[in-house]
Amino acid sequence: MVIRAAAPADWPALRSLWRRSVAATHDFVSRDDLDAIGRALIPCYFPAMQHIWLATDAAGRPLGFVGSRERSIEMLFLDPDVFRQGIGTALLRHACACLPPPDDAPVRLDVNEANEPALRFYLAQGFVVIGRSPLDGDGRPYPLLHMERR
Repeated sequence: MVIRAAAPADWPALRSLWRRSVAATHDFVSRDDLDAIGRALIPCYFPAMQHIWLATDAAGRPLGFVGSRERSIEMLFLDPDVFRQGIGTALLRHACACLPPPDDAPVRLDVNEANEPALRFYLAQGFVVIGRSPLDGDGRPYPLLHMERR
């Protein structure tokens, strides 16, 4: 596995990977909302990231990606074919190591409350729940858990 910075030319492949990932993990999100989010990835969400790191296999096939802004992990998605193989952990560690100083400041992220596997993953990575919002960042009715790790 190789982790490298994603370029705008990678974004269509990342959107495709995102679609496969959310199809496997986000059954609580309506199809209309998933379609709207998918349409916004390339023009809105990806450009808003300071960094997007892409994990690929030896042939260059995308396995997963993580996006960050400031000291916050904003997105982490994996190809469902590689769930539970350590790629999410490697991407998260890489992104956290590349966050801006101060290094002793907490790393923050939000996770959908209904995405129990992701919640368990972040808890296992040392994150703790510090709050909850009844709506997602775009005002949709998908509660978020706010997490941080020091």
